[in-house]
Amino acid sequence: MASEQKSWQARIGEATDAIAQSFVESISYDWRLYKHDIAGSIAHATMLAKVKLITDADLGAIVAGLKQIEAEIDRDGPKWAGFKPELEDIHMCVESALTERIGEPGRKLHTGRSRNDQVAFDLAIWIADSSHDLDRAVSDLQRAFIALAERSRDIVMPSFTHLQRAQPIVAGAEALAWVSMLFRDQNRLLRLQPGFGEGAEDCPLGAGAIAGTSLPIDRSIVAEEFTFHWESLSRTNSIELTASRDVACDFVYACAMISQHLSRWAEQWIIYMTTEFGFIKIADRYTTSSSMMPQKRNPDMLELIRGRCGNVYGDLFALMTILKGLPIGYNRDLQEDKRIVFRAYDTVSSCLTMAAAIVNSASYDKERIEPTLDRGFLDATSLAEYLVTKGIPFRTAHHIVGTLVARCEKEGKHALSQLSVEAFNEVIDASTSAQSQIANHKSQIQVTDDVYTCLGAHNVVKRYQSAGAAGGKPFEEQLKAWKERLEI
Repeated sequence: MASEQKSWQARIGEATDAIAQSFVESISYDWRLYKHDIAGSIAHATMLAKVKLITDADLGAIVAGLKQIEAEIDRDGPKWAGFKPELEDIHMCVESALTERIGEPGRKLHTGRSRNDQVAFDLAIWIADSSHDLDRAVSDLQRAFIALAERSRDIVMPSFTHLQRAQPIVAGAEALAWVSMLFRDQNRLLRLQPGFGEGAEDCPLGAGAIAGTSLPIDRSIVAEEFTFHWESLSRTNSIELTASRDVACDFVYACAMISQHLSRWAEQWIIYMTTEFGFIKIADRYTTSSSMMPQKRNPDMLELIRGRCGNVYGDLFALMTILKGLPIGYNRDLQEDKRIVFRAYDTVSSCLTMAAAIVNSASYDKERIEPTLDRGFLDATSLAEYLVTKGIPFRTAHHIVGTLVARCEKEGKHALSQLSVEAFNEVIDASTSAQSQIANHKSQIQVTDDVYTCLGAHNVVKRYQSAGAAGGKPFEEQLKAWKERLEI
């Protein structure tokens, strides 16, 4: 049938053989663009009618036919009868089915456009919608972390740098750290929306195959409907628009950053779930056991999230590599972009859903954390800052506390609070005497029993004052602010 010929077959003549047909088709995966292709076609037809290139009757037939096709694909999905590999892609499948249904008006739909600008447009608005979907999934995960933070507000735990114990924190503050990290991911997703910023402001539809068209189309009509920056159309370049996949690169990069953050979180919790740490418990349904070792409780879901980050990194590298050697203008290599973009989206979307389920099931194991809180001298920085309030310069205070820690270790003590006030003052006197001699006055700095109010992990977290700190009032303010932002 003529309607099932390639869009270019009149020029080439010979029909494509089965091997070539299978090799070039993209309908097996780009069918996912059907809603966006149909929405773009309706907008394009509406514009054609407004500029009198088609009649209102043509427009009515086109819109009715396209909506009927959309309803059928909604129902049948990839099994829709109109998806024919010999027609290559979603654009020709929809147009062919439309022409079969409504006749001549269907043949007018492609006036003033090419598949080159059509696919660039479809992909751009698919990315905009998918960015919204990922944003919602990120918000769900943030809410899960906020709920964990709230139910962990009274648990104190060590923080870590270099995987060594650092300062004590409220466990909930670490949960909020992931919320903050995910917020930056949301900002990257926001910038992918048409009309938001320089990365997504130009509407490809109407750029044609490469050089535009001599027909009197009005690109601003479509651009404005889909919230692109239509005011900037006068400075857009049709040659660049059909060849650009910058938005696709930005989208996959945003996916890669989400994956990185999920991978770091997964690694943290994998460590926390070890027998050596025992800081976190998650539901058994998100773990597996061993085929040989019946005692095992393996965090396989977390490990898969960590592993799949590499797949998304590969997607970003693959897309960048496809683009790096392309001359400007459309090239068929760009057909491969959709495989990559869809795959990255699918991976990240499923990982976000799994992550939220895991976090919602999780709890910090207070009974395992508390007994070792005095190990590692977590209150060393707090003691140094206490000495600063007594008038000792921080570098001197740092040296004093380092000396006190060394003394504890030499005497077999595991906590600074095990030292006497006399021991504190002895080291302070020794460390400040040289400074006093240089200044030509006798040091009068001494500590009293109030030194113990800054020692011990629970005391330390109550003393935090700086905005964003991991305990005390700053933590409560963070928790309140995030709950308000996410309307919890």
